[in-house]
Amino acid sequence: MTSQTDTTAPRKPSHRLYIVLGEGEKAVWRPVGAGWCHGDGKGFNLAVDALPLQGRLVLREIKPKGEDGADQGRLV
Repeated sequence: MTSQTDTTAPRKPSHRLYIVLGEGEKAVWRPVGAGWCHGDGKGFNLAVDALPLQGRLVLREIKPKGEDGADQGRLV
């Protein structure tokens, strides 16, 4: 059975999921999945390729290339 959320969700993800290790300038951001906003704007569907054993998960809006790295520490 297909829900309304599935049929209205955009094909490309609106958010990227990262594992973040460390803090501040030394933080390392590893992309591990993607997120799509629900049609009603009250939640997300997540596709996760890996889960952290340490660090934290962070879901960030995907921005045009060149803007992502500015506020996200060092991407790996």
